[in-house]
Amino acid sequence: MDSLRSIEIFVQVVHHGSLSAAARKLGTSAASVSRQVSALEDSLGARLLNRTSRKLTLTEAGEAYFHHAEQILHHVDEATHSVTNLQRAPRGTLRVHSRILVGQLFIIPAIAEFLIAQPEIKIDLMLSNLSVDLVEQNIDVDIRIGKLSDSSLIAKRLTLSDRVVCASPAYLKRSPKIRQPQDLGAHNCLTYRLSKGNVQWRFMNGKGVTTDVPVNGSLQTDYGPALRTAALAGLGLALMPDWSVREDIERGTLVRLFPEFKASFLEFDNGVYAVYQRSRHMSAKVRLFVDHLTGLFDRS
Repeated sequence: MDSLRSIEIFVQVVHHGSLSAAARKLGTSAASVSRQVSALEDSLGARLLNRTSRKLTLTEAGEAYFHHAEQILHHVDEATHSVTNLQRAPRGTLRVHSRILVGQLFIIPAIAEFLIAQPEIKIDLMLSNLSVDLVEQNIDVDIRIGKLSDSSLIAKRLTLSDRVVCASPAYLKRSPKIRQPQDLGAHNCLTYRLSKGNVQWRFMNGKGVTTDVPVNGSLQTDYGPALRTAALAGLGLALMPDWSVREDIERGTLVRLFPEFKASFLEFDNGVYAVYQRSRHMSAKVRLFVDHLTGLFDRS
């Protein structure tokens, strides 16, 4: 007896409610379906179906077996599809959304390299700092910053990320001394627009103690590069992802403040994540693109 075939036939019988309907679905005869189900019952030593002239019903053993049988067929389908995807040349359009700053610095260069290596794939790229619904907007991969709260999605962390408070040497030279986070109230803090109301920067010392410091200044924006540009121009202090100002700090055009503290807006998980839908089949183009980004950030 072909066990997997018998399991498939049994599941089809249950789904369609009769031997004849399952036979039509499978392209075989009702007699053949009946023999397969009987052979399965004999091999198990248990009756799975109650047969009457009008309908079929599951026995208690049949209900338990049906649940596991569906799972077995699902896993076989998953395994087959994953191998098929590996062998099939990826093609088609990949819709990607990214936060603006990480998109400009990393994703756009990564896309150019990816498309050269994968000529059968096209990418439709959107850059914004808005939250997007992957299903509603048909997004394949979303590049986000911070931990994922939606359990229906899968998040692959591309890199760890801290935020740093920084300012230009010119601003620091002409402004009051800054020794601790509480001193920020006397300074022009360039802020990222998260929501309406007062803005706070959160600091955590080496012992895990957090302090929220209210800040304000002459510039507020939802466009990260504007904060970097304004900080470089000497306008004030900015709270930025470390990867976005690393070269500026190494060159000395920006100075990092409070290196003994972790800094953030709300949460301290500011990692960069590739987020995609949790589906039965992860397409080859999504897998290849996420793997490409992972390798890029590892090298960076």
